[in-house]
Order: sequence, then C-alpha cells, then structure tokens
Amino acid sequence: MTRAGDAVRAGDVPEWHADPVSTRRLVLLRHAKAEHPDGIPDHERPLALAGRRQCPLVGAAMAEAGVAPDLVWCSSAVRTRQTWELVRGALGLEPPVEYRGEVYDAGVRSLLSLVASAPAAVRTLVVVGHEPTMSHAAATLAGPGSDEAAVARVQVGVPTASWSWLEFDGAWADLQPRAARLLRLVTAS
Repeated sequence: MTRAGDAVRAGDVPEWHADPVSTRRLVLLRHAKAEHPDGIPDHERPLALAGRRQCPLVGAAMAEAGVAPDLVWCSSAVRTRQTWELVRGALGLEPPVEYRGEVYDAGVRSLLSLVASAPAAVRTLVVVGHEPTMSHAAATLAGPGSDEAAVARVQVGVPTASWSWLEFDGAWADLQPRAARLLRLVTAS
C-alpha cells in the first residue's frame, strides 16, 4: 500500500493513481556528463566518456520503471542529443523525437509553457534538457502526493543523467505549479 509522500518503486501503482486515460506523465531528464573542451561553444559540447557510460543505465532504469514516451522533446545541444540517442538505445523504444532550441534556452517558466503546448494525444512526454531548469521545473510542479525525498533533492539541483517522473491528472494545458505528483527522482550512479 502506497500513501501520499511514500517513495514509489518501479512497478508500484499508487492507490490514488487516476484513470490512465486522463493521467499525464512528464519525465524531465538532465543530460549525461559532458566535456568542457576549450574553444568549443556551450551548445556544441559533447558527452564525456563518463556520460556515455551513464546513458545505458538511464535507459535501463526507465525501461524497468515502465517509461514509454509518446513524444520526446530534446534540447538541440549536442550533449542532450547524444544523451537521448544512447538512452533510447537502452530503453529499446523509438518514440518520435523533436530537437528543440527552446528547450536549450528554457528557464522554468518557458519550459512549463512549452509543456502546456504538448499535443493532447501525448500521455507520456520526456524532456531532455539542462540544469538548473530540469530540477527547478520538477520542484515547481511537485505538489500534494509527491515523494518528499525527491522534492527535497530537486530543490537543490540534480546530478547529470538523473530524471524526475511526475504525474498529474488532466490536460497538458492545465498543468500549473504544485499540480503534479513527483513520484521519483532516479540518478545514474
């Protein structure tokens, strides 16, 4: 039995879980560890070897948790593109992916506006982006029924290759601060 605020493990279905037809899932994935080479613009930074090692762990954890994206919005930066391609390979799914410059530039407010524009048919949306936006967005959306430890962690930032799983009931356009349940934060370490 899972109560509001309890940690939710892969495979658990909370008692309060709403009708799956109206439940939306938002997964916010921070890119894996990237290089910091001299003379390379931030947008063009590639993954480090450590980041390439993190990605299969992320994909396997998502698969184990049952993450099945209907759509992926990925920052246009090289490191996020590489992250998603390696995660996708380990996840074993080929959902539609859009590489979007507005995810690269997004602050929390603009990211939430973007998420609110997701197509109605999308039930699970994965956004691959950057810090501090990924953690701050999760913290902003986390409301009643969220895992307290996950909320505390996203409030101070998250490590590379970590992802937050949020759920809420209703349409994407209705998503507001504190309206989602932050069910878990998963790190690649």
